[in-house]
Amino acid sequence: MLTIRDHLPARNCQGLHRRDFLRIGTLGLGGLSLADLLKVRAIASSSEARDRSVVLLFLHGGPPQHETFDPKMDVGEEYRSAFGEIQTSLPGVSFGSTFPKLAAMAEKLAIVRSFASRNGGHEYTAVASGGNGSKATMSAVYASLAGTMSPHGLPRNVVVFPEAVKEGLKLGSNFETSALPTLTAAGSLGSQNEAFNPVGGTHLKKSMELRMSREQFDDRKALLASVDNLRRDIDSRQAIEREDKFHQQAFEVITRGIGQVFDLAKEDPKTIERYDTSKLFTLEEVTKWYDMKRASNLLGKQMLMARRLVEAGCGFVTVSDCGWDMHSNENSPKNLASVKWLGGQVDHAVSAFLEDLEQRGLSDKVLLIVTGEMGRTPRRNKGGGRDHWGELTPLLLAGGGLKMGQVIGRSDKQGSRPVSEQYTPANLYSTVMNYLFDVPKLRLRTDLSREVKAAIETGTPIGGLV
Repeated sequence: MLTIRDHLPARNCQGLHRRDFLRIGTLGLGGLSLADLLKVRAIASSSEARDRSVVLLFLHGGPPQHETFDPKMDVGEEYRSAFGEIQTSLPGVSFGSTFPKLAAMAEKLAIVRSFASRNGGHEYTAVASGGNGSKATMSAVYASLAGTMSPHGLPRNVVVFPEAVKEGLKLGSNFETSALPTLTAAGSLGSQNEAFNPVGGTHLKKSMELRMSREQFDDRKALLASVDNLRRDIDSRQAIEREDKFHQQAFEVITRGIGQVFDLAKEDPKTIERYDTSKLFTLEEVTKWYDMKRASNLLGKQMLMARRLVEAGCGFVTVSDCGWDMHSNENSPKNLASVKWLGGQVDHAVSAFLEDLEQRGLSDKVLLIVTGEMGRTPRRNKGGGRDHWGELTPLLLAGGGLKMGQVIGRSDKQGSRPVSEQYTPANLYSTVMNYLFDVPKLRLRTDLSREVKAAIETGTPIGGLV
């Protein structure tokens, strides 16, 4: 057991050794030290889990099929993309014109034009769970099977809201606010499998909070100063190399913690600038509309945090981007004007993310998924907007070592329904499970819930990706 000793009085009023604050053994559960706990996690970590990650960018509200990746410019004006099309790097394939950067890298993308969420309301579990019987979202199922924490102490399942990348941000409330928890719900698998939210509000976040008096906190600040001195001394003598590797990991958790992963200030300023979407439009422009109260111009930094997380070993990151409810009534701009803001932001942030992954050699280890809880009606309404529609939903995939540079499936002439094989959230769920796990091995496990096992055994991945 690695113990960091101090020279403070032997015991406090609770009868505990002051030095126990820095004794790794006191951080364990049921008598286990943190080092022991890390070892148990490593041993218990699913051997079926692959060394891969998924980033799910969820466009809350319902992104429109025509204005994103299926413009339908050869039909009547009331149906076609409101802003025209742009040719992609794939012959004969065009996107909505607000996606020029993604169009230029279409050979690195897979667009599914026959995906139907079959969901007509703002409830995200229907898509994020694939309809499995446990009512747990993909991220929660992943955490339940792979383990909630990595051996390095990083939560394996994390959700990134705009508030996580801008301290003190206070976005407004609307229908999306109460629905947000359904995006990462754990269903019957238990709250321990919920996504870790860096800005609070989850069971895991609350369990990690340290509650103590100001006097206790000041005392520990002094001890942490001693930790810094000790670390410098150990680094200079390389004594830590002689420790068991799990004690080394425990030492890293104590002296460095996981906080740096969530701190964008640790990132290269040039990289931050590359991702930054805050200059594309102002918060005031978009949040004055009720349906866009939770929209932001921070998606670039959210995607940067997602990259930092997967690079550090997080297996499932959910990125939330609100404001896509585009009725173009009094609650959102007329004639789908908000697509120019939000579509342009997705174009910038996602292209920067994919380029960054490629430069870091992570493209084959990270699968990006972009979708929403539904699509929008093929015919525009009297305000020039589109209403709720579950028969066709935009779906983009990138990376993961899967087969990119293709369009999978076809929609009908007006962009209302699939005319080729229809894919649903159940197929997306199966795709993710097969990507993250060795499913044949997973089927042999005896600790799976009946609902999770049934979904794994019966699911069919989206065709053409492998």
